[in-house]
Amino acid sequence: MNRQAVQTLKTYFGYDTFREGQESVVESILEHRDVLAIMPTGAGKSICYQVPALMLSGITIVISPLISLMQDQVKALNEAGIHAAFINSSLSESQISKALYLAAGGRYKIIYVAPERLENYEFLEFARQVEISMVTVDEAHCISQWGQDFRPSYVKIVDFVKNLPRSSDRQCFYRNCNRGSKERHSLYFKSGRSESSDHRV
Repeated sequence: MNRQAVQTLKTYFGYDTFREGQESVVESILEHRDVLAIMPTGAGKSICYQVPALMLSGITIVISPLISLMQDQVKALNEAGIHAAFINSSLSESQISKALYLAAGGRYKIIYVAPERLENYEFLEFARQVEISMVTVDEAHCISQWGQDFRPSYVKIVDFVKNLPRSSDRQCFYRNCNRGSKERHSLYFKSGRSESSDHRV
């Protein structure tokens, strides 16, 4: 058990221990391993990337399809004492520039954006100048369901990740899948290290 991870969990989220399945995902991320985790609804999937995000040195980018989801997540994180922000069309250009300025200065550990933001010049410049520890795709079934026509920016996420500076330690893909009548969630964490291999938990 990673004591620092457990302490981070307790400090920010108020839990003494991880739920079933969470700890192995967190530990695998911190070990720089590629991870595919399939978890049921309500299993605490967000903590699987939020805890490592707080422990890693850089910024975690979370790609989310809906403004309301971003706002809810950021509100919950801020209430937990975690500096997080969202950048989307609900903000003015001056607010976006200010958020990126603060992020570049180390203000935020987690930033939520829409996939279209990854094609924005100002955001691309920001991403090239800071340390990105993880890129997380929330509701990643949208990549296949929307990426071909409705929101083509989803299929360009891989280009964004490939163009990150080599110093970026990890990329994380978070996926929400519906299988039959039971909603399932999976997370895919890709390590930037060439020697890493896929690890299922």
